[in-house]
Amino acid sequence: MTDAAEPLAPWGDLVADAIARVAAASDATELRRLDVELLGRGSALVAARAALASLSAPERREAGRALNQARADVEEALAVRRRELEAQERAARLEAERMDLTEVRPTRRRGHLHLVTQARDRLEDVFVGMGYQVAEGPEAETDWYNFEALNFPAGHPARNMYDTLYLELGPPESTLLRTHTSPVQIRVMEATTPPIYAVMPGRCYRQDTADASHLPNFHQIEGLVVDRRISFADLAGTLDAFTEAYFGTGIRSRLRPSYFPFTEPSAEFDITCVFCRGDGCRSCGRTGWLELGGCGMVHPNVFRAVGYDPDVWTGFAFGFGIDRMIAQRHGIDDLRELVTNDVRFLRQF
Repeated sequence: MTDAAEPLAPWGDLVADAIARVAAASDATELRRLDVELLGRGSALVAARAALASLSAPERREAGRALNQARADVEEALAVRRRELEAQERAARLEAERMDLTEVRPTRRRGHLHLVTQARDRLEDVFVGMGYQVAEGPEAETDWYNFEALNFPAGHPARNMYDTLYLELGPPESTLLRTHTSPVQIRVMEATTPPIYAVMPGRCYRQDTADASHLPNFHQIEGLVVDRRISFADLAGTLDAFTEAYFGTGIRSRLRPSYFPFTEPSAEFDITCVFCRGDGCRSCGRTGWLELGGCGMVHPNVFRAVGYDPDVWTGFAFGFGIDRMIAQRHGIDDLRELVTNDVRFLRQF
């Protein structure tokens, strides 16, 4: 039996040599070649397995067990090296595909929030300080939320005030990009029992051609108050308090009669010109006032649309464009500057 077992004797050296060769493999191709050489049909381990037939049963069991362990050790070494080489290749590929930013000049200048975001955050802070909550809603709305619930029935001439962008979703002209943030007022009233003190900032969309005073994608903030015994005087006082809190001491507001389908009575509200402080200048047309937005007492039909009893609840709403307010505050004569992403412009704020 000794002669027959002789080919099986040097397994320890064979496995050690195989593991050393596997560890030295420099790439996947060489590793595949070693796999065939060490474990394939012509390998020493396969030849040793063939020699097991000449052993006695007890010797064959012991030698077979050792041979299986030797093969497992070689397979494990191959698997470990394969993972190492794959990791090296992946790292090399990622390094080769890495974006080259060496042409970007290092700078200590840090970025900051966009001017519109700064204004929105500050407006929210002012109203939260006055006891209001911030509410948001979807930018894609149904015709009911955007128009009908706000007292714009089908065919109402006031709908012509809005160049609406309709979506190809559902029945024709049933889904649209909201033209104002007023639909959020309806959603808040549907989901909340009065009293309500909330502001609704967000993006709006209209089919406008971008020019110095119009953008197809702009930003508004609206406010809604619903409570018992709310009067027009509460609206005027709220707007005056907001104006001074946001624009500073000496800036006041005034109301002028107007019309909106969702409020009655309705008004435009102006603020003291922030450039001349009421003395009259080119920015305010020598009037001493700047138009800021619209407001009014919530129309009873709007309350009925959300299930509120207009004999029990009263309220007011107001809203204005954040972009235009920014332009007035900072003396920007072209709203397109807010969306062109010119770093030279943005760094000023």
